[in-house]
Amino acid sequence: MNVPGRVPPHRVVAWQRRIVRHDSRSAAPETCVTKPRALGTIGQLPCPARFWRNVTAVNYELAPAWLPWSAVDPDLIAFDWDDEEGSQVATVIASMVPPAGAGWDERHRFTTEVTALLAARYGRWACGWHWAVGEGGGGGVVTSWCCTSHSVGEPAATAAKVVASLLEWRDWLEELAERFAQMAPPAGADADHRSWHLERAATRLVTVVVDRTGAECGWYGLCHTVLTWFLTSTGMGLETAKQAVDTAIGGRFKSWTEPSRTLVDSVGEDLAVGLTGEQPYRDR
Repeated sequence: MNVPGRVPPHRVVAWQRRIVRHDSRSAAPETCVTKPRALGTIGQLPCPARFWRNVTAVNYELAPAWLPWSAVDPDLIAFDWDDEEGSQVATVIASMVPPAGAGWDERHRFTTEVTALLAARYGRWACGWHWAVGEGGGGGVVTSWCCTSHSVGEPAATAAKVVASLLEWRDWLEELAERFAQMAPPAGADADHRSWHLERAATRLVTVVVDRTGAECGWYGLCHTVLTWFLTSTGMGLETAKQAVDTAIGGRFKSWTEPSRTLVDSVGEDLAVGLTGEQPYRDR
């Protein structure tokens, strides 16, 4: 991916709605997708919008922590990107930036409108573009964006941050897809073998999340999401996966606290045993 280094001079761009289609393995098209106007707003939505902290909710909530893996899996959802695309996106987003001195409500509305716009153009996976590291971002992985008070400013610079954040989020999803494929239990594995794979995957994924978030505020939310995505990527039902992760973590992870190696191992073992009934063996 090529992140545009600079936003080109503004020009009027007729930016029509373009939703990249899923391939034949994907689920049915999303319902009630926002249709942006030429300059990208959510002033006229086909369904009501409501807000949850720093994310937009349109019909089925545009909150990355609530999305199923099928909605974010990069192997299912194409993402065409080049410098021309980046230039057009940056130009439209720059035109949406609130004026200097705008209050919190107006800056917040800007981020929700951008979220709706990106999700309509690329798919719901894009709503994670500002799931940022730290207290302002609610424990995410994006570093190019912080929060409205620090990231919304001069139009061209703000648009460049949005573009960089979108590409950073996409890179994270592609990294996860590669890890999931590498760590999934092989088809036909017995309970003993599957338990080993599940424990290994859980401990490694928790470690990756801790490393990427710095165990800052709310990091365990991303951890819960990543483990749930992994389990569902192996074919497990969503509710079964959520319950298994809830039980394994059990409130043991805390904000601003990096879990000990012993705790991470314990969570991985509890997840594996809870799903297979077998203790993971240690000789591999």
